[in-house]
Amino acid sequence: MNTKQAEYEIICPHCKKAFKIDEAGYADILKQVRDSDFEKQLRERLELAEQDKQNAIELARAKTASELQKVASGKDAEIQALKAKLDNSNIAQKLAITEAVSALEKERDALKNGLERIGLEKNLAEKSLKDKYETQIKDRDDTIERLRDMKARLSTKMVGETLEQHCETEFNRIRATAFPRAYFEKDNDARTGSKGDYIFRDSDEANTEIVSIMFEMKNESDATTAKKKNEDFLKELDKDRAEKGCEYAVLVSLLEPDGELYNTGIVDVFHRYPKMYVIRPQFFIPIITLLRNAALNALKYKTELALVKAQNIDITNFETQLETFKTAFAKNYDLASRRFQTAIEEIDKSIDHLQKTKDALLGTDRNLRLAHDKAQDVTIKKLTRGNPTMAARFAELEGHEPADAK
Repeated sequence: MNTKQAEYEIICPHCKKAFKIDEAGYADILKQVRDSDFEKQLRERLELAEQDKQNAIELARAKTASELQKVASGKDAEIQALKAKLDNSNIAQKLAITEAVSALEKERDALKNGLERIGLEKNLAEKSLKDKYETQIKDRDDTIERLRDMKARLSTKMVGETLEQHCETEFNRIRATAFPRAYFEKDNDARTGSKGDYIFRDSDEANTEIVSIMFEMKNESDATTAKKKNEDFLKELDKDRAEKGCEYAVLVSLLEPDGELYNTGIVDVFHRYPKMYVIRPQFFIPIITLLRNAALNALKYKTELALVKAQNIDITNFETQLETFKTAFAKNYDLASRRFQTAIEEIDKSIDHLQKTKDALLGTDRNLRLAHDKAQDVTIKKLTRGNPTMAARFAELEGHEPADAK
């Protein structure tokens, strides 16, 4: 099967004449042109590259020679400078070594002397500290022994009184500066059957109470057989606080000396009794200060409450007086009303009695008139009728014989 090959139109670059060739001829011409041009261009490029290489080699040779000359000159100068520096550095090195050795020897000697001095001071400090602690331990042992002897000699009551005296002394020592308006005295009021040890009250300049505390001091000697616990005194202390109108209650206690709870500081027992604390004696002044300072923050509200309370009292007094007046007036009105009614009833009774008297008098008057009429109608004849004796008497009196005798 024959296929028609494609034809190409070629224009001659010299004569500008166009002619047609088939695909195979076009490919052959294109290959010849490419091979010829490529070889030509390759030769030209190789020649140029060779020439560039030779030029570069020559230039590099010249540059290298120049640089070597410069380097050689620089190295000679550097070598001379290094030689001079080396001579100088040898001298300086020797001096530096000598100075360093001298400084090290001085530091060594100073360190040695310092170590000896530190060791001496350490020995002296250790000896002083040992003597100090031995003295403190001896004093502590003497104090413990003295306290044991004292507690063995004292009864439980006397030990308690000693604790009270301690607290009172501590308070009076700072009373003038810290609590100038405070009241701190023994509770001597046993009208309710019991009393605490001390009552603390503090007020401001307007005499408004800031805080109040009921104190109970408890201790017992080591020789006491019946050991008490702090818990044994809380109920009675709360009762005393309420009866004496105190806001807080504080148990100052040396009981249960090995109890970790009470040895840690201020212990609140609010879960058992409101506003109650258990403390060791060293916290006596701090607990007063803490409660007082806390109460000062609420003083404004207490003052306003006192003012409102006073106003309420005034209103209550007015209302009470008004009610008293109304009650008295009602009572007097009721009494007067009852007396008026009684008087009316008595008047009515009097009127009724007078009416009865009037009726009686009127009846008497009628009886008197009848009697009068009857008296007027009485004659000797009627009186002596049927009575000769009386007729004779009247006749004698009149001096003539009776009519019936004739």
